[in-house]
Amino acid sequence: MYTTSFKKYGNKKTTVGDKTFDSKFEAGVAVDLEYRVKAGEILGFDCQYRVDIPIYNESGRIVHSVSHKVDFRTHNLDGSFSLIEAKGFETADYKFRRKLLEKIWLIEHKDHDYHVIYQSKRR
Repeated sequence: MYTTSFKKYGNKKTTVGDKTFDSKFEAGVAVDLEYRVKAGEILGFDCQYRVDIPIYNESGRIVHSVSHKVDFRTHNLDGSFSLIEAKGFETADYKFRRKLLEKIWLIEHKDHDYHVIYQSKRR
């Protein structure tokens, strides 16, 4: 079953099989990941993987935590993980959370890497 509905920033909420995605582009990335699983390139993937990023004060204590949902987390053959974002438009909030993810969370989680797949602009 394949359905769509319009949302903010012109994206269309899209359902592929039993999963609903925030955009057609994100759904397309998920389909590509399914093909990679079937081809044996990756072991599997999670959708909407939650990352909790700790915020530290000057003395090194955690004073706050910022959560971010990455579109996908792939399970690689070598035991590592890849965080994948499917982006059509970068909001200020996303840029802030991405900076925290890259500067804090990824440094603490060496078995993860981070990739952003940008949707090409059609004119």
